[in-house]
Amino acid sequence: MIHRFTVNAWQRFVLSCALVLPAFCTFAIDVDIEGVKDGKLEDNIRLHLNSLDISKDVLSDPFWQDELGATVSTAVEPFGYYNSTTTVEVSGDDVILHVNLDTPLTVTNVTREIIGTGREDKDFRDRFNAFSLKKGDVLNQPVYENFKSSMFNYALSHGYFDFNWQATRLDLVREERAANILLIAQSGPRYKFGEVKLIGDQKSEAILNRLKPFESGDYYSSAKLTEFNRRLNQSGYFSRVIARPVVSEAVVLTVPVEITLVHKPRDTFNVGLGAATDTGARLRLKWERPWINTRGHSVSSELFLSSPEQSFTVDYRIPMQDITNDYLSIEGGYQFIDYSNTNTEAETLTVAAHRYWQEANSPWQQDGSLTYLRENYTQGTSVEQTTQLVMPGYAIRYLDRNDPLNITKGTYLQAFFQFGRDNAGSDINITKTVLEGGMIRTLNKHWLMLRAEGGAIETNDFYRVPASLRFFAGGDQSIRGFAYRDISPKKNVYIDPETGEEVVDVIIDPETGEELTDVSVGGRYLVTASVEYAYRVAENWRAAVFTDAGTATNDFDEGLAYGFGVGFHWLSPIGPVRVYGARGLSEYENSWRLHFILGPEL
Repeated sequence: MIHRFTVNAWQRFVLSCALVLPAFCTFAIDVDIEGVKDGKLEDNIRLHLNSLDISKDVLSDPFWQDELGATVSTAVEPFGYYNSTTTVEVSGDDVILHVNLDTPLTVTNVTREIIGTGREDKDFRDRFNAFSLKKGDVLNQPVYENFKSSMFNYALSHGYFDFNWQATRLDLVREERAANILLIAQSGPRYKFGEVKLIGDQKSEAILNRLKPFESGDYYSSAKLTEFNRRLNQSGYFSRVIARPVVSEAVVLTVPVEITLVHKPRDTFNVGLGAATDTGARLRLKWERPWINTRGHSVSSELFLSSPEQSFTVDYRIPMQDITNDYLSIEGGYQFIDYSNTNTEAETLTVAAHRYWQEANSPWQQDGSLTYLRENYTQGTSVEQTTQLVMPGYAIRYLDRNDPLNITKGTYLQAFFQFGRDNAGSDINITKTVLEGGMIRTLNKHWLMLRAEGGAIETNDFYRVPASLRFFAGGDQSIRGFAYRDISPKKNVYIDPETGEEVVDVIIDPETGEELTDVSVGGRYLVTASVEYAYRVAENWRAAVFTDAGTATNDFDEGLAYGFGVGFHWLSPIGPVRVYGARGLSEYENSWRLHFILGPEL
C-alpha cells in the first residue's frame, strides 16, 4: 500500500523554524554522529538534539533511544530523507549515533502557475520561474519554504499588494521516494505611485518634488521609495523625515506616499576646538541657516582662529537638480596669515563661485570654479606686494573610504587646475596645477598608507605670485621632521620684467642688517611622497613607522628633504589621534620634531 501525506502549513512552519532558530541551550550529552557527511544535515541534527533534556544514564532505555532516533528523523526530513533509521551506541563515555539516511525523496513533478497581472510582467515571471527545485532534484524543503517567502516579499516590494498563494502543496510518497510540488500564485493587480502627501511645514514641497526618484503614475517600487528616504535624510534640510506608502488609502490602484518630517532648526551653531603642531591651538566657530527660501537655498559662515592664521568665510549654496550632489556655491572670505618661520605675512580677500556636481552613489566629484583673489603680502622680503588675480579653475576628486573616521581601506585622488591672464583681469599670467593622492589598506593587524603630491606653477612673473599660491613642504601632513612650510627656496629668484635679467632678492634682517639664509619664500614646484606602516598592538592602538621625502623648489637642483620616525595611533571615538617623533634631514636643517595630528588620514 502506498502512503501519501501532505505537509501542511503548521508542519512547514515548525520545520522551517527548526532550521533557523539558534540553539539557546546545549545538548547535555556529547555525541558523535556517523553516516552523515553533509555539514548542513549534521548541524540541523545537533540543533534538534539541543531540545532534548536527557542524561547519559538513561540511554540504555529503549524508550530514550527511540526518542533520539525520532529526533534525528525529524531533523533530516526537510532535506528529503524520510526513511532514515538511527541506532544508539554507548561505549564508556562515548555516545555514537549511527545514522542510515537511506535513499532521499526526489522531485518527480513541479507544477507552477501565475494568475493575474504578474503573468504579463517579465520580471515577475523570471523571478517566479527561478524556483530552483527541478524534476530529479533531491527534495529540500527549506528551498521550497524560502522561495514562497521571498516571492511574497518580491511581490509586495514591486506593487503587487494583493498577492497571495492561491494554492501550495507538497505531496510526499515515502515508499516511492517521490515528492510532487504545486505552486499557484495569484499576483493581483500592480499598483502605482500616487500623489505625495506632506505632513508638516509645506515650505519644503518644491524640494521634495526635486528629490523624488519617481513620478506619479510610475509602477510602485520599494527600492525607489528607499532611495527617496535616503535622499531626504542626506539633503541636510531635515532633522527627521520618513516617506511611506499608505496602501489603505489607495484609489484606482494608485498608492499615495505620505511624508512626515521635522525641519532642522532655523539656525545652528557649532564650536570646534583642536590642536596640531603646525598651527598650535585652534578655534572654529560655525553658523548655518539651512533654509533661506522654498527653493532650498542655504547659507553658512565660519570663523577660524589660530596663532599663525585667522580667517572668516561665508558660503551661499543654491541646489541644482540633484540637491545632495549638484549645487552652486558662492563663497567670500578674508584671511590673515603670519608665519614667522617663513617670514610671511599676507592679507587675502577672495570671492569665488563653484559649481559642484557628482553622480548619485559615485565617489567622483567635479568642481568648476571662477575665483577673484586680491592679496597684499610680504614673502621673505621687506617689500610689500599686492597682486590681483581672476582665475577660472577645474578640480576632480575621487574619494572612497570604508569609514569617515577610522579608515582601514580607502583611496583618494585629486587633480586641480587654475589659471589667470594679464589681459583678463589678472596682474600676471599664471597657471597652477596640483595632483595628489593617497591609499590605505589593512590586512589583519597590518595597516599601510601611501600618499604623494605634486604641483607646478607657470608664470611670467613669479616675484608677484601671491604667498598663498606658492608651494611649501614640511609639517604634519607633508614631510615630518620639519616645521610647517619650512621646506622651499630660501631666496626670491625672478626675472626683472624691464631688463629681462635674472634677479636674486636677498633677504636682509631689518634689525641686524645681515642677510637671512634660512627664510622659506615658496617655490614653483612641489613633490612629496610618504610611506607609513602600522601594526595593531591592542584593540584601539597601533604602533607606526614612516618615511617621508620631497621638496618645494624652483629648479630641482637642490637635494630632497627626508623625514623618518616612529609613532602611535589611538583610534578614539572622534577619530584617530596620531603622534610621531620625527627626524628631518635636508641641506638646511637636521632636527627632531614631535608631530600631533587629530582627524582621518584621507
